[in-house]
Amino acid sequence: MMDRVTNRVDPVSSVPRCRLRVLHGPDAGMEVEVPPAGMVVGAAAPADLVLSDRSVSGRHCAIRPEMHGFEVTDLGSSNGTLLDGTALKKATVTAGSVLRVGHTFLQLLPQENQVRIPPSAEVRFGDMVGGSLAMRQVYALLERASQSDVPILLMGESGTGKELGALGIHDSSPRRNGPFITFDCGAASETLIESDLFGHVRGAYTGAHVDRAGALELAHGGTLFLDEIGDLPLRLQPKILRMLERGEAARLGSTRMQRFDVRFVAATHRDLREEVARGTFRGDLYYRLAVVEVQLPPLRRRMDDIPDLVRSFLLRQGASDRVDRCPNMDRLTTYGWPGNVRELRNVVARAVALSLPGTEFKNMPIVLGPAGAGQEPWLVRADRPFHEAKAEILARFESEYLHDLMRLTEGNISKAARIAGIERRHLYRLLEKAGMQPRADRPDPEE
Repeated sequence: MMDRVTNRVDPVSSVPRCRLRVLHGPDAGMEVEVPPAGMVVGAAAPADLVLSDRSVSGRHCAIRPEMHGFEVTDLGSSNGTLLDGTALKKATVTAGSVLRVGHTFLQLLPQENQVRIPPSAEVRFGDMVGGSLAMRQVYALLERASQSDVPILLMGESGTGKELGALGIHDSSPRRNGPFITFDCGAASETLIESDLFGHVRGAYTGAHVDRAGALELAHGGTLFLDEIGDLPLRLQPKILRMLERGEAARLGSTRMQRFDVRFVAATHRDLREEVARGTFRGDLYYRLAVVEVQLPPLRRRMDDIPDLVRSFLLRQGASDRVDRCPNMDRLTTYGWPGNVRELRNVVARAVALSLPGTEFKNMPIVLGPAGAGQEPWLVRADRPFHEAKAEILARFESEYLHDLMRLTEGNISKAARIAGIERRHLYRLLEKAGMQPRADRPDPEE
């Protein structure tokens, strides 16, 4: 008798593997793997994950992997188990979801498989310039990801070139002949953002006299760049999620769904993981947007690129005759650049504008750092996009505030953090961003 060969699916190996991370609460930073059989979360044994949060019940909830997600069951807790602010008794959630138990936020993270991609051999990607290792690693990711239609999330501080990266992705993709539409989630009006993004039909609201296409419809066949996605109101995030998952959306005031062929690229200067923990950004939307997540380095991490960037900006300013006469970069490479590449671009543009024709770059008026005596006053000019002007003012404010704060406290981090009303580790990050090296902390006599 011939043996029969069967294809069996092992139920244990078929369920998704993930880790459970404590995002916020007394045990923040704790991370455990969720076993195939599941686990119980609570404040006391015999719970598998024991939390020190006093508002968590002894046996609070159970989490068990399934074929298409994770089954979460509340075990009769006193404060409930919440998903996106809604209490649940028993539900299947996706990887990336954030649960709240008591005062603690838990996130289900998919098991990460690191993919090592060698740095690109190119020294630019689209209009992004720089041959440093940090940038060539970014180019390698963007070169590969641009050839597909998967969503891409660009992370990084303001001024690091996220919009240039998005445009480079579009120009390198099969959609290069389609439209590239930018939608600034941070600059849109709170009352009109839904109409601007999805469009509206006549009569949708007072003043809507005709049908109007939104950014999504205008990007059909091309790329929609959602700049500052972290500022998108929570109420609109489910519509973006539906569009990403089903490729359809409805205009404001209409129930008729329309299908759109759009590639999404999003960008933000915020830490979306922290926003998910706070409940201001949906975890499922974050993971849907971050199929490929690319972190753009700040300029202070790629100082070797400054000469190439300066030459590029001089060419854009029509000063090509001065490109070969800018060998002295000492002042530029020892500054912290809180405004990143955008600040360098503005410094070069201002220097060209205020210098006489033929002036060598090293003799141009270079204004760096906080405004001081004889320096340019704080002027708000409407000759560039709103978010660029706002970002530069904020960067200058941070730099000036921190310099004065450290002068006032004589470098005492504990005292400075108390005056500023922020945590010490946050202050350290701000100082690093501004290119300031804090000295070793000394005891605060007032503590």
